[in-house]
Parts: sequence; structure tokens; C-alpha cells
Amino acid sequence: MSYHIDKNYHGLLKEILDHGLFRSPEEERTGTGTKGIFGYQYRCPNVSEQFPLITTKKVYFKSVVTELLWKISGSTNIRPLVLAENRIWNEWPFQNYLKKTNQEKDFPKYSEQWEFAMKMFVEDIKSSEDFAKKWGGLGPTYGHHFRHFSGYNPETDTLVEGFDQLIDAINTIRDNPGSRRIIISLWNATENPYTLLPPCPCFYHFAVLGGKLHLQMYQRSCDTFLGVPFNTAQDALFLLLVAQVCGLPAGDFIHTFGDAHIYSNHFEQVRLQLSRDSRPMPRVELNPSIKNIDGFTPEDIKLVGYDPHPTIKARVAV
Repeated sequence: MSYHIDKNYHGLLKEILDHGLFRSPEEERTGTGTKGIFGYQYRCPNVSEQFPLITTKKVYFKSVVTELLWKISGSTNIRPLVLAENRIWNEWPFQNYLKKTNQEKDFPKYSEQWEFAMKMFVEDIKSSEDFAKKWGGLGPTYGHHFRHFSGYNPETDTLVEGFDQLIDAINTIRDNPGSRRIIISLWNATENPYTLLPPCPCFYHFAVLGGKLHLQMYQRSCDTFLGVPFNTAQDALFLLLVAQVCGLPAGDFIHTFGDAHIYSNHFEQVRLQLSRDSRPMPRVELNPSIKNIDGFTPEDIKLVGYDPHPTIKARVAV
């Protein structure tokens, strides 16, 4: 059977539409309501030749890249993303800011006033390092767990040096490629209460088989319309970066899903996407001179041959 990421992804969407069960707005965290399934998996083979970026709607690859490099850097503050014009994390610290400053009633979520106030909040993050330090943090989440696992002090609300899981995984791939313990966990139950949103992609398992490096990622919570195409592409790119610095060809990326759901305000967009035909898959070219995981910049990562259908807009549930 021929492979195309759109076939994988559309299969997941159809599975949810055909067999998913509803959670009411009262039952789920965002108050939006979902239809979903529990447990699913698809495989993206040979990601160095067929990069799994869907074509039935445009996914902004620059945002995929800048967020991945932000995670790898160990940062947990949105300011580097804001400066890179990446907006994907703005809503969570903004909503936290409204809550902590007793302004939630003044700016009802998703209202015009809320949208305008968030734009002003983001401008303050961009222009003021002090404001960003106070209000732009997400707590101990993605980058913290990659590079400083268990390095959070709840008594002082400070992030301190912890265990560098990313470098440990890279060293194990290089020195002991037969290991079945090359794992990065972004799930830390003791620190989750102190983060604005615990990691959704939360468990990474590398394996060297057949002379290639493979990666399986488990995602506990999956916003299937907005998030999943982004997540699949980002962690396939993560595999490419780690493979290069380890001197191995990249093999397969396996995306394993926990709670995979479509928000109730995304059904119309999903049906539009399912009506579109697939286009050829792109490739990613990396600067071959980069041998250190911290050495990549956005300019070192090039997307080739991407010609998707137009974007389909939808609101993220916060």
C-alpha cells in the first residue's frame, strides 16, 4: 500500500468522526466540547525522503521549526517565540496573566476585548524583558523537561539545573545504539501542577534498527485538527535533527495517540479538509555541517517541494 501522510491523517479524522464519543463542554477542560477516541497509531516511513507535513491544508513550517528549536534550547518562556513571530503559545500565559491580575471578568475569553488585550500583552512581552520574565513563563514544561528534568523548586517558583535528558539520549544513541532504554519523558507528575499546560507530546522512544534511527512519540492529548499535523511534522523533524548529530540516517517516525479528539467548533473545517485531494509530499534538507544539537538555527532547516492547499482557520481551545 502506498504511503502518504494525508492518508494517515485523514484516516484518524474519519475514525473520530465515525466512531468517536462525545465529551460535553462541562466534562472537558476548555469548556468547548469534543468528539474523540482513545488509542490510535500511524507510521511515517523514511522521513528523510518523505517528510510528513500534510498537504490538504497549509501548515506553517516556520512555526514548526522555531518551536522545536525553542524546546531544544530548554526555554520555557514565550519571549523567544514572540520575537520569532511564533504565536502558538500566547494564549496560555495571557490567560494566566488575566487570572493573576483579577481581570478575567473584564476580558471574557475569545471576545473582541480579549483578542485586543492579548495583542497588547504580546507587545509587552516583545518589548520588555522584565515583563516577559514575570508573565511570559509557562512553568516547568517542554524545554525544561528536555534539558533540566526535575530541576524545579516549587517553594521559590524557580527553574534550576536538572538532568539533561536530550544529551543523555544522544550520547546513548552514539555509544550504545543497541539500547532499548533511549527514552525522553516530558511527563513529571511532581512538576505538572506548576505548569500552565502539561506536555501533550510527552514520551519519546528512540531505537537504532537496520542502521537507521527511528522514533516513536506518545501524545497524551491530541487536538486532532489544529495540533496533530503540527505535532507529527515537528517530531519527525526532531528525529531528523537527532539522527544527523548522531551520524545516522533517519528512519521511521511513529505517532502514537492517547486521547485524540476534534473540538466541537472544528467539525466544519474537518469536513472541508477531508474533501481535498492530496498533493506530493515535501522533503527537508538540513545544513550538513551541524553536528551539535544546540547548533541548529532556522536557516539550517529548509523545506523543499511543499505545495499545500490553503490554510483552514480555526480557534484554539485554551
